[in-house]
Amino acid sequence: MTDQIATLTSDGDVSIITLNDGKANVFSPEMSKAVSSLLDQVPEDKGSLVITGRPGIFSAGFDLKIISSGDSDAVASMVKAGFTLLARIYNFPRPVIAACSGHGVALGAFLLCCADYRIGAKGQFIVQANETRNNMSIPTPILEISKSRIAKTHWYRAILNAEAYPVENAIEPGYLDEVTDAENLMNRAMEVANDLATLGHPHYKITKDLDQKETLKRIHDAIGENTSL
Repeated sequence: MTDQIATLTSDGDVSIITLNDGKANVFSPEMSKAVSSLLDQVPEDKGSLVITGRPGIFSAGFDLKIISSGDSDAVASMVKAGFTLLARIYNFPRPVIAACSGHGVALGAFLLCCADYRIGAKGQFIVQANETRNNMSIPTPILEISKSRIAKTHWYRAILNAEAYPVENAIEPGYLDEVTDAENLMNRAMEVANDLATLGHPHYKITKDLDQKETLKRIHDAIGENTSL
């Protein structure tokens, strides 16, 4: 594991959060806390935000070691922190661009659904909401997020049937908006981010809030209840 599992850099009006725990970029309590802390430092009244992973892996979801530990309190705490973070990214006041640097699995796939524009790196990578294939249910918060992004024609395949999509086939179901060569991923992400950074404040935030109001209420109501996988 690297010393910093998530880092924040900036390039002009674009903030860049990079996930890199040296392994699968799992959303452990430490990762959720680290990313949330970095979000506190990202301007909310200007610019845009890029979220990316390390080469070969965007994120593989929650920490399976904690899930399999049998410690229900630890699992509940991790899940609540992860869902709260996703809701925050989903409703971030400025445009969010996901640069999917590799596999996006489980919560990693739903993180893609939280972004306003998603770019995938070409390669032998998959995007998959694999919960039902791992004997896990999909709680309301991420069901709501998925419904706002996954195409209706693919929703049963992608979410209920847990289909694994090769990254180059992940546009049609709604996980990604475009795919580019891996070596061009960040260049392309920055092109999009710089363009979206010009969207006006507070008009962008107002419009996003109006669009997401009812979905966010259902998400936050569900987070307030006992959440399990």
